[in-house]
Amino acid sequence: MDTVAEAALRAHVLAWVRERAEANGGFLRRDELLGFRVGERKLPIIDYSRGIRNPADFGSTLAIVSSVDGPYDDTEDPDDGLLHYAYRDGDPFGGDNAKLRNAITTGMPLILFRKEVANVYTPVLPVYVVDDYPEERTFLIALDEAFRYMGDLRELGAEQRAYARRLAKQRLHQPAFRTRVLLAYETRCAICRLAHGSLLDGAHIVPDSEEHGLPTTTNGLALCKIHHAAYDQDLLGVSPDYVVQIDRDLLDEVDGPMLRHGLQDMHGRKITLPRRRADHPDRDLLDWRWQRFVDNAARPTRG
Repeated sequence: MDTVAEAALRAHVLAWVRERAEANGGFLRRDELLGFRVGERKLPIIDYSRGIRNPADFGSTLAIVSSVDGPYDDTEDPDDGLLHYAYRDGDPFGGDNAKLRNAITTGMPLILFRKEVANVYTPVLPVYVVDDYPEERTFLIALDEAFRYMGDLRELGAEQRAYARRLAKQRLHQPAFRTRVLLAYETRCAICRLAHGSLLDGAHIVPDSEEHGLPTTTNGLALCKIHHAAYDQDLLGVSPDYVVQIDRDLLDEVDGPMLRHGLQDMHGRKITLPRRRADHPDRDLLDWRWQRFVDNAARPTRG
């Protein structure tokens, strides 16, 4: 396949992955990725048994998979926010490694899949292979094509490193957090039970701007868009006993059915907890956030 045709097919695959993942709530399942088709052609987007997908007629790798054991990607360099992907076993300059190396030359975008739990993948796309470190047997993966033009990436300046870390937070940590939280809550809003993945978010209890605002399920709630927005603005609180409270001014307002049914009727309701106790929201973290809600409610009534 020539590079023009490959680039067009690759763009189609990336667009489908992005659209399908968003419809699910930010992730895809293994059978969806293995069953993908373009017309009559079956084109699996991940490999059946390996962490790299190199379609036979592609000149460059299509997708790579990183298994995740903790809240952060274990291939990420905490200093520069870039990803280090290990060479495949065997010939370092042939096989799978050759197609990864070719992506440096072609600049073809790849999909990075984070395997959060068995058979569930969070896509991060596009990503780019930007360098090759033979002495470390790793490829350097960036979340922005701009890193292809920054020269020696081992000598990044402070601003460039800070930019890479911000990208990692936005495009790597936040989507993975959403996946973990939505899976824990079985893709339902903890407050209203809405079950449409595209309308659900992973809401931080303690914001990720705080030192203890880690992207873990115990620091998260699966919330629909309206309840997430209300939670972030302290118009809605969740007590350490898992009870929903609505801001007193909001309770007194008279508006339409969205306010009444979407927010006011939630007052006093107990949230639905994950099945696994290990995924339950941490009461200490809820208490930290609850105090902020209480302090906000104690301020003078809004005029």
